[in-house]
Amino acid sequence: MKTATHVSTGCLIVFTLITIHICSADTIAYPKAQGAPPISSATTQPTSQAATAAVIVKIENFTFLPKELNIAVGATVTWQNADDVPHTATSKDDPQVFDSGPLDTDDKFSFTFNKPGKYAYYCKVHPHMTGIVVVK
Repeated sequence: MKTATHVSTGCLIVFTLITIHICSADTIAYPKAQGAPPISSATTQPTSQAATAAVIVKIENFTFLPKELNIAVGATVTWQNADDVPHTATSKDDPQVFDSGPLDTDDKFSFTFNKPGKYAYYCKVHPHMTGIVVVK
């Protein structure tokens, strides 16, 4: 009977160790359904780089928040004016890549970045307001 108890205990220990290893893995790979996005752990996926994520830049207190943004190719950025005065989100590139035009309080402007690069921008009304979008 001692042998059976030792074997059972040994199996339980091995099963427990395997379970702990599987549960502590950063990601678990499952077969992906056709057309489904890749599965990844929430702790390893950057919050602002997914192309499908809604990326918001808030215009508040004469500042773009966040001032620098890192996103994936294909991501759409939306600027939203929370100030009581008009602002713009205007590309510094020549030729200009995007320009929101005047955004009044609570107005929004969205732009999809389809090419990698660094996109510096500013407010035409308040040129000291600057920001950058880095697309990878």
